Amino acid sequence: MRRVERYPTEGPNALWQVYRTVSRFKAVRNFAAIQVSRYCPSLPVKNWIYRNVLGMKVGRTTSFALMVMVDVFFPERITVGDNCIIGYNTTILTHEYLIREYRLGDVVIGNEVMIGANTTILPGVSIGDGAVVAAGSVVHRDVPAGAFVGGNPARPIERNRTDR
Repeated sequence: MRRVERYPTEGPNALWQVYRTVSRFKAVRNFAAIQVSRYCPSLPVKNWIYRNVLGMKVGRTTSFALMVMVDVFFPERITVGDNCIIGYNTTILTHEYLIREYRLGDVVIGNEVMIGANTTILPGVSIGDGAVVAAGSVVHRDVPAGAFVGGNPARPIERNRTDR
């Protein structure tokens, strides 16, 4: 199971109560900053926004491709190591709003990790150093260091000798 904190809610589904868990100001500010960074062509500027406006921990020479969507409500719970590539249109979530509860979990991405395009990373997941996540994957549990995973849900993929 992923490492998430669970918070039961009363009344309608948990998303109806979102502004009890995060301020409207924070949500709007984060949304604006994320939209700017999604289209920003400058990697250093993008990383500056992630670190200084959103409070993410982002390593040196890490590259976020065009259209990456980080968590709007709790981006400060995302850590990305040095020299990573986060592929086009990837989504990194640190929250889940469900019918009777919401969940929060840190996302930790190690050093030298490559995340393929259109990947979704769910809350409470760690991806180890040197791991590769294939495009279009849904990462729902931890990925060990050096692993190659892919699919929905993400599972280990055998590498050919020529892949290394």
